[in-house]
Amino acid sequence: MQQSTIAVLPGDGIGPEVTREARAVLEQCATRFDLSLRFEEALIGGCAIDREGAALPAATFELAKCSDAVLLGAVGGPKWDNPQAAVRPEQALLGLRRGLGLFANLRPIVAQPALIPAAPLKRELLEAVDILFVRELTGGVYFGQPSERRSGPDGRSAVDTIVYAEAEVARVVRLAFELARGRRKKVTQVDKANILATSRLWREVTHEIAREFPEVACEDVLVDAMAMHLLRRPRDFDVVVTENMFGDILTDEASVLTGSLGMLPSASVGDTLNRQGGRLGLYEPIHGSAPDIAGKDIANPLGAILSAALLLDHSLGLTAAARAIEAAVSSVVEAGLRTADVQQAGCRVVGCRAMGDAVRAALARTTA
Repeated sequence: MQQSTIAVLPGDGIGPEVTREARAVLEQCATRFDLSLRFEEALIGGCAIDREGAALPAATFELAKCSDAVLLGAVGGPKWDNPQAAVRPEQALLGLRRGLGLFANLRPIVAQPALIPAAPLKRELLEAVDILFVRELTGGVYFGQPSERRSGPDGRSAVDTIVYAEAEVARVVRLAFELARGRRKKVTQVDKANILATSRLWREVTHEIAREFPEVACEDVLVDAMAMHLLRRPRDFDVVVTENMFGDILTDEASVLTGSLGMLPSASVGDTLNRQGGRLGLYEPIHGSAPDIAGKDIANPLGAILSAALLLDHSLGLTAAARAIEAAVSSVVEAGLRTADVQQAGCRVVGCRAMGDAVRAALARTTA
């Protein structure tokens, strides 16, 4: 049995709390499914700035690059919120994504039946919602140059640049079609092609890639219309692929379909293969560091735990173990346990540690 190395980067705020529970679930999976997992922890984000003077220390990046997968908590907080600072926690995320070649962010949006009452939409809109967002992650406005403040005769101004090359678009769109082929065979490409030249390139390249997948239906939707359709007819979507900023915004909006940001996992992947033959990937819940609740044992660890399931699936090829984690999470939710962010009448509210314990207890009852 070959040992797999997982880099654990807890980060800031509630990051250490939720990654602790996710790691413990992975450790239980190792026992349950006879896996060999080795965990190595390192600094990232604000805590790394405080101790090392860099959001992504060289040792942390080297560990991530040499590992089979990376489990991340969250970065940032009010202490490091100065937008004029030369070093900011968010630089660590951008550095990891670009440095590891993680060009696609996969964000599954699945409405758990028992959590539908916690969402602000009607039940009939949410039943059977199962969307996979594929967000381009290393291009667009987040990485375009120039990006700067300027001064002139009319006072202050600022500029950000959106740049996309054909190859950048093609690789993430092709991945979306490959994933759709194993799902319900439909891709929705989201753009702003009536205004932006980059979006017109996205649409053109998408149509070219679509011809390689005749069995997969393809549609184009403008981003402003998509923001409405997500809340009016979410069941109509299967795989949604879009550029960096649109994907960031739309997936946060889509969190209302699941009841809470705390429920949502993500996987950031590229073409680099690890020693197990899977994709090197970065796995993290999509919520932020939530500094206002840090250290209070009330954070929701399920997004982080479900991210651990994605890690087993995409980077280590351990599909059975991944499905067991997902089943354990569903079992706990169906049993009526809730963290504070998804409180419901008739359900029992528990803390972060207790929720992790409950998932591990449910996992122990699964059949290996």
